[in-house]
Formats: sequence, structure tokens, C-alpha cells
Amino acid sequence: MLEITADMLKKYLKEAFGSETVLVDYGDIGSLDKQGMKGFGYGKPLLVRFEVDGKQQETVISIMKGDNYGHQFYWDRAAILMFQYETSASLSRHVKPMGIGYINRSGEMRPLQDPGEFFILNEKLEGYDYFHDLDRIRKGRFLDQDKDNAAQLALWLAEIHSSKKEDPHLYTRRIRDLIGSSECIMGLVDEAFDHPCEFFSRERFINLEKKLIDWRWKLAKYTHRLCAVHGDFHPWNVLIGGPDGFSVLDRSRGEWGEAAGDLSCMATNYILFGIYGGGDFSEDFRTLYMTYFDKYLEQTGDIEVLKVLAPFFVFRGLVIASPVWYPDHPVEVRNSLLRFIENVLEDEVFDYAGFERYMR
Repeated sequence: MLEITADMLKKYLKEAFGSETVLVDYGDIGSLDKQGMKGFGYGKPLLVRFEVDGKQQETVISIMKGDNYGHQFYWDRAAILMFQYETSASLSRHVKPMGIGYINRSGEMRPLQDPGEFFILNEKLEGYDYFHDLDRIRKGRFLDQDKDNAAQLALWLAEIHSSKKEDPHLYTRRIRDLIGSSECIMGLVDEAFDHPCEFFSRERFINLEKKLIDWRWKLAKYTHRLCAVHGDFHPWNVLIGGPDGFSVLDRSRGEWGEAAGDLSCMATNYILFGIYGGGDFSEDFRTLYMTYFDKYLEQTGDIEVLKVLAPFFVFRGLVIASPVWYPDHPVEVRNSLLRFIENVLEDEVFDYAGFERYMR
């Protein structure tokens, strides 16, 4: 837990309430050991007395502490505090917020003035979106460099996934989010498909979710697999052709997770492009897909990943089968993808070399 000092308070109060603000006093207001029968607290409040233009005021400053209930990271906690700042004043009888701020990495308290939306600035990278290469291949022009690119993507994943972390609670959270988050499987089921859905019945959705609960419990024994991840490794988030080779964009859903999430994401897109021509699966995309998988498994030796891939393929399959995200799919493409996500859950170990059979 961060310690707030008098100097930190003085600087913050002057920036937040004006240069003439004077710190009068501060100290603990209660403690985590004095909450009656409540055995779990989210933070230790600090009572602060200060003067603005000779008028004394009081405020209570609270900092959330990290826990295993979805608050492991400072951005988790920031979301909760921003919600409270934005909505507390509109609820009758609720304590009214006086400000919101953050403590920077130099230990300074800095106010946020009337936040409404946030933004980020990133460097501009050279290159073009990888999906353009996949479109070219789909149209019949396969280059030797394409196979090498697939291998390089796999080697990069192997490199980042080699960084491991021991945190069973965080791994469990990532699996819980995979299935239940509004951004992931259940959110996609609810929002990325019409209900009733003309090409995937209510019963099929129900059966899919029931099987995923079984998989959630299967994955509970794999918490040792927590590793560094990208989180959204698809062809629209990869730039090809820069001076240093490929680059990646838009890291998502946390710094740590299951390697199967990244591995399945790009693989699912190879599958999508490979079935787009109609008839048998494209040999060119089978070459990309097998190069990608073989190189990853060869580099990592992680055969165990094949035991945990299935629910991650469901997530990515729902994305690319959705008429919201991909409205122009031919009927058979969409049907093949949906058969894939149903059938892949039936095997204890993903048959990566025989993946076509999951679409039959």
C-alpha cells in the first residue's frame, strides 16, 4: 500500500484546489482492523483538513488495494474509482466526490480535472496490415516470404510466452474472463449474434455454454501455464514490412494469460482465409497454418498447449463467425466456423494437424 506524506498532500491540494490552499491536518479515519464483522476491506481512508481562502474543509482520500477479485492491476482499480467519481453524486444520500487523481511513478499526487474520456498516444510505425498478405494469398498469389512470415510470427510468440509468472489466481481470472466477460465468449454470444439466430439455434448456444463450463473446470489444473501474452494477436494487429520486420499493435486483456489465447487467435484467421475459396481447404493456407503451429511447438516444446486450446478457439471462432463483425461471409463459411467451435470442444487434445475434421 502506498504511503501518503504531508508534502504529497500539500502539492496535490494546491494543484487541485488552488495555489492558496493550506494543509491543516491529516490522519487515519478508522482502520481495516475496526470494521465490525466485515473481514475484508478495499482500502484505508485518510481524513484531510485543509483551508481554501480561509475556509476550512475536510475530505477523505481512499486508495484501493490490489486483490484477487479483478483488482490485481492499477488499471483495474482506476476503473472502479472513475466509476465512483462519475456516478456517486447522482445517487441520493450517497457521499459526494470532491475530486479524483492518481499517484505517478515519482510518488506525486496528481489531480484529474473533470475527466470525461481518456486517450493514448502511440508512436507511428512503418508497414502495412498483415491481412493484406492473407487477402493476396486467398486470391491465388502465394510467395516464399509468406511461409517465412508465419514462422517469424510463431517464433515471436514463443519468445514472449517464455516469460512465466507464478500467480494461480490471475490464471483463474483469465479463464473466468475468457468464458464470462462481456468482451469474450458470453458477451459475444449475447451481442454479436441475433436471438433467435437463423443459422445457430438457441439450443446450440446453450449446449456450447454448458460444454465451456466443463472446460473451465478442466483448465483449473493448468495455472502453472501463466505467461506473458499479447492478447489480441490477429492479422489486423500485425504490421508487415517495417525496417525491423513485423510489428504488433493493440495489446489487450492484460499482460499475463494463457499462451493458447495468442496461438489460437492467428491460427483461427488462417482457417478463416483458408475456407473462403469454397471446396477443400486452401493448400496455401494449410502451409501457413502448419508452418505456424509446427514452428511454435518446435521452439517451445509446449505440447501441453494442445490440451487447453479448445475454449480459446471458441472465443476466436465466435468473433470471426459473427455477422456483426463479418457481415459478408458466405453461408457455408459461417457454418463451417460454427461447426468448428462446437466440434473442437469434443476432443481432450486439439488435433492441430487434422483441424479440417472439426469443420465437417
